[in-house]
This record gives sequence, C-alpha cells and structure tokens, in this order.
Amino acid sequence: MTFPDGWTTRRPTLDDLPAILELMRASDIAATGEPETGEDDIRAALTSPHVDPAKDLWLAYLPDGRLGGWAYIDNENGGDSEFVEVYVHPDGGAPGRAPLLDLVVRRVAERATERGFATVTAKAGALPAERDYVAEIEARGFTFVKRYARMRRQLDGQIRPPELPDGVTIRLVRPDDEADMRLFHRVYDTGFRDAYDYQPRDYDAWRTSVDKLSSVAWDEWFVAEVDGVPAGILMSSDQMLEQNEGWIKNLTVLREFRRRGVGGALLRHAFAVYAAKGRTQAGLGVDLSSPTGAANVYLAAGMTPIYEADIFEQQIAAA
Repeated sequence: MTFPDGWTTRRPTLDDLPAILELMRASDIAATGEPETGEDDIRAALTSPHVDPAKDLWLAYLPDGRLGGWAYIDNENGGDSEFVEVYVHPDGGAPGRAPLLDLVVRRVAERATERGFATVTAKAGALPAERDYVAEIEARGFTFVKRYARMRRQLDGQIRPPELPDGVTIRLVRPDDEADMRLFHRVYDTGFRDAYDYQPRDYDAWRTSVDKLSSVAWDEWFVAEVDGVPAGILMSSDQMLEQNEGWIKNLTVLREFRRRGVGGALLRHAFAVYAAKGRTQAGLGVDLSSPTGAANVYLAAGMTPIYEADIFEQQIAAA
C-alpha cells in the first residue's frame, strides 16, 4: 500500500523526540483518554542498539507538513522476536497507518535475512476498540495471541506499609553497589524467563538501558528477601509522574518463592512509598494470561483494569 498523495517520509533523529512525543501523547489520549508515553520511551526507540535508525524507523508527514505518523521496530536483545510499532496522529494521520505498517513488516523480513534468521516472530499491539487498525494487522497475517490490562489503584492519603509474611523483608536496591545491581538484574532476569514477551538482556545491556533513563527514583526500587535469600524485585519508573501516578515498571518473584505473599508484599510496599510522596494513584500493565497469576495479585491489592490491549503475532520468513 502506498501513501496518499502529498504525504512524505523521512528517518527520525533525536532532534525529533519532542515532535514524536507530541504525536504519541495525542494518540494515547485518543485511544485511552490519557497521555501514557514518556520521553524515555521515545529515546529508547531512537537509540536502541538493535535497530538502525537509517533503516528501521520512519516519520510520515501530511501534505500540510504536520507529523502524521511514526513507526519503528522494537527489539530489546537482538534476537528473533520483533515488535512492530505504528502510531498516527488522531487529527488526519489515519491514512498513513497502513502504508507505515507495510513498511515495517517488509523491513522485518529484510532484517531476518541480514541477521541470519530463516524466520522471526513479529508482534503487534492494538486496543480492541481500534477496529480499523486491528483489521489492518490481521489483513497482513497477524493473529491474536493474548490480552494485557492497564491497571490502577487510587492512593488516598497515607498508606501504612504492609505486614510482611513470616521471613520476608523488603529493602532498597543499592545502586552504587555493583554486586547488588547484578543481584537485582539476576532476580529480574530469572523471574521473567517464563513471561510470554520477555526479551532477555545480559547485565551490561540492561545496565546501559538503565543509565540512559532521564531519571531514576532509586528509593522506589525494592528487593524482597525470604530468610535473607533474594526472592523478588520491584522496579518503578517515572514515566507517569505528570499524572502524579507511581508506575510499577517490573515486578517479579522467583519461581521457588511464589505463592508465599512476596509479590503482594512488594506491591503494597510500593503503594505506601508512592502515597508518602503524595502520589494519588499507582499503575502497571499485566499479561492477563500470565502463568504466575499476576493479575490476581494485583486485583487482590485493590487494583482494577482501566483498559485492555491485544497482542497479535505471526512468523515472517526472511526476505
């Protein structure tokens, strides 16, 4: 599919970050009612070590010169799983969505050849209400695989820290202690290995991504221990500060310590810390079919879904 007459495309640079962020937030508001995207999300897409900005990212402009859409490939670890991302401005950008999707899907096949894969797994996401985009995704061979929920809990006033299960303690990560950061990464990496969409990264790659963040609230990164043994972690993000929302970026518990209240304790501990800072709500995203039953932990802690998003997938052969 080609772009409508008068549309133009070019490759983005970091200088385009503000314009892309404006488009993304307009898209967020149209889809969910709130601006969900942060600067770090855009910066990560523009500077990923596993994509080439000159080949794997696009900006699309309407005939009047406004930014109408942007598309990119997301690959966290250089492996054979690629996420195709396409966003358009709600004011006039819709005609550019299908052509951008075609560009990205075609590029996934080319990248497979360049990286020596016979096939790669391509994924795409859409809200159920985005019927036109869902139809465009499915028309290109993607099929539904699972649903995620964006969850939230209101934080009214002060929240007391939770009573911890026997043997469980929660402490802050020590960011200046290399050994402790490596321990944090080990628990994070091991705990997420059975997650559907997790893309493993070694410590150096993960630490580089953390160091690129524009801000890190280290007093919101927690390690849970059971009888002194590291059992789980919770990593917060500043991406929703504009909405005065504490954001739980990652929470995982090692398999041998699950079903013992560790995840719920970490969650409620984070709620108390957020509330003490004056945050009015806490949020996260969760795979509704996770084998760990994470959604049940969040529901039990008073969180409720505010919207859902679907993931689609297909195998793409090398070009």
